[in-house]
Amino acid sequence: MLLLGLTGSIATGKSTVSSLLSSAPYNLPIIDADLLARKVVEPGTPGYASILKHFGPSTPDLLEAPNNSNGGENGPSGKGRPLNRPALGKRVFGTSEEAQRLRKVLGGIVHPAVRREMYKELLSAYLRGCWAVVLDVPLLFESGWERYCGCILVVAVRDPAIQMKRLRDRDPHLSAEDAENRVVSQGDVREKAERVMRRGKGWGEVVWNDGDREELKREVERVMRDVRVRSPAWWGWVLLLCPPVTVAVGLYSFLRSWRIQKQWEGEKRSEKAKL
Repeated sequence: MLLLGLTGSIATGKSTVSSLLSSAPYNLPIIDADLLARKVVEPGTPGYASILKHFGPSTPDLLEAPNNSNGGENGPSGKGRPLNRPALGKRVFGTSEEAQRLRKVLGGIVHPAVRREMYKELLSAYLRGCWAVVLDVPLLFESGWERYCGCILVVAVRDPAIQMKRLRDRDPHLSAEDAENRVVSQGDVREKAERVMRRGKGWGEVVWNDGDREELKREVERVMRDVRVRSPAWWGWVLLLCPPVTVAVGLYSFLRSWRIQKQWEGEKRSEKAKL
């Protein structure tokens, strides 16, 4: 089974690409890290309790204000009010040392729980005989999932102004500063595009999304043709029916991705050292 990593940056169109891949003619199962991240911090979960413990004392508006639509004081489930995500976002998004520290704290709570849920869904997709499964992970490189993916798709825009406009159109409550902080916190998507192209055709692809939906659909078709050439349907059945081959291929893919990752990181360290 091919692990097809899907990443990008905020407001580049990753969710639209995910929707296209989940529908005909691809019909691929999607493991959405964002949805899982919401699931693991719902009221009553260990993640929810940890966030309240770490952020509650310093964030008075950490929970949504009680009202009829969210179940009042005890929330819709009776286990507490939902998290106020914009308030939490203001604490963790940004370039200040404090924001970066708090972002690591939040990641330490959410990421392990999300990984456990992802492993469960991967096993389910494998047992169903899926030829590929899409790992929709915004911070794919940062979280270390890069090395596990046989192929990675980065949804990117060439013009940063397009990204900022889409974000503020989607979330009008964000100020220009808030929008910029969210974009910066997820890294430069053009750098991610450069990074994924190091993997080679069929191993790493960039889906450019500077135009409309029809242009994006053509881009996805182009990219998936390259992916299918490297991972035809018959190969998926071989991997499903021959677990030893699956293990060997998975190990090769992991080591190849690890080597490319280390080369990239080494080059970036050298560039910083020259500044």
